[in-house]
Amino acid sequence: MGRDRAMIATLPLSRGPLSAAPVAAALAAAFCWAFASLLWRRLPTSLSAARLNLLKNLLAVAVLLPLALALPWQVAPRSLLLLALSGVLGIALGDTLFFAALRRLGTRRTLTIDAGGPAVTSLAGVALLGEVPRPAQWLGIALITLAVLLVVHQHAPREDQPAGAEVAGVALALGALACGSGGALLARAGLLAGGPEPLQAATLRLAAAALVMLPLLVGLPRAAQGPRPAGRRWPLALAATLLGTSAGIALQQTALAGLPGGLAVALLSTAPVMALPLAALEGDRPGWRGVLAAAAALAGVSLVAGLVGLPGA
Repeated sequence: MGRDRAMIATLPLSRGPLSAAPVAAALAAAFCWAFASLLWRRLPTSLSAARLNLLKNLLAVAVLLPLALALPWQVAPRSLLLLALSGVLGIALGDTLFFAALRRLGTRRTLTIDAGGPAVTSLAGVALLGEVPRPAQWLGIALITLAVLLVVHQHAPREDQPAGAEVAGVALALGALACGSGGALLARAGLLAGGPEPLQAATLRLAAAALVMLPLLVGLPRAAQGPRPAGRRWPLALAATLLGTSAGIALQQTALAGLPGGLAVALLSTAPVMALPLAALEGDRPGWRGVLAAAAALAGVSLVAGLVGLPGA
């Protein structure tokens, strides 16, 4: 759903007074992602996760393209390639895995695992760039790992799931996390290589994802070949797209433009906390493990992003 929070996990903090508007934008973006995830999971459809992702991407491109075309374009070829690849990896593949995990784990548990993006970015920096995290960041990675383990040991909100669905759901969520983090790093590289404005970059990524997924349209049943969809499906799909992709991206960019990087990534990663009051809507009972997992994920993200630190760390 365009959750590129890992892109800014390593940006430094700045000092000075903060405006309330970008803080509110970051929290609103997190709520949009949480509520949109709930809407996608509740959408009554027989579409596969991949085809549902294609539908979301096509709707998002239709909404964002007119806005992106209204801005002046200056795109270097290398930047265009990196942004397109980031869309294929992070949106086409990553969001497909995310939707598949949603169906097996529920909104809150999937978002808790997804909050591990900054930790994955830090570990990738160790392996690929030789960047060794500070002690506080190692503690943050441990807290995020604890949150994932707490989620793994919780029961799914639905009791009619087949055997192995929870294990598959965790694997899918971790795959979505890896693809989303990789896509975010590619997108960051594309922006640094002379990329366009953030809104245009988001549109390019969504368009690339939709383009590679277009073959999925082949074989879809026509309306006359089966029962007509319920009237409430399109409003749900449109609302989820507008909230999670269009509004979420716009609010995210507002937060990134007005906040220090560490504070922004921590606030944008509060989606698991936002999902707690929504859990009852899908029959999910977080319990103390769910609350502890959300708190550990939030604290871990804050440490990894550098929002808080340890004495001497």
